[in-house]
Amino acid sequence: MHRRTSLAILLVAAALPVAAHHGWSSFDQNQPVYLEGRVKSVQWRNPHAEAVIEVGGGLRLPADVAQRKTPAQSQAIDGAAIVARTRLPPAPAGDWEVEFAPLSRMEAWGVTPLKVGDRVELIGYTGVPGKPKLLRVEYLFVNGQAYGLRSSPVR
Repeated sequence: MHRRTSLAILLVAAALPVAAHHGWSSFDQNQPVYLEGRVKSVQWRNPHAEAVIEVGGGLRLPADVAQRKTPAQSQAIDGAAIVARTRLPPAPAGDWEVEFAPLSRMEAWGVTPLKVGDRVELIGYTGVPGKPKLLRVEYLFVNGQAYGLRSSPVR
């Protein structure tokens, strides 16, 4: 009976939902979106840094977004094409859950841990079913600096 109970507990535990970690494939990388807002909360931890960003009403796509310089990447992605395709998401106002890169990558870029109240600009991807305001960040713009979060900086 003891083995059956243990097996039953294992089966139930395996069926319980786990905290979701979204890889890049969960997001629609064909349509990058732009957000700008204030950090409401932040968790600087692995598997990746996370924040809640408050986006105000009246968000506009900056006139210079398509011309923004993106950092050189060690991963073969076309930053110029990504920023050129960037649009506003539908109904951008409100709180957004934001997934950044793993801490090791954030540290390699020299990103100072974000704090509540910081203003940030983001280009990233949405499209996770049931999570219309979840963004995976491709580019972080903070304090005049651009960070490419999919790969480590080229040194």
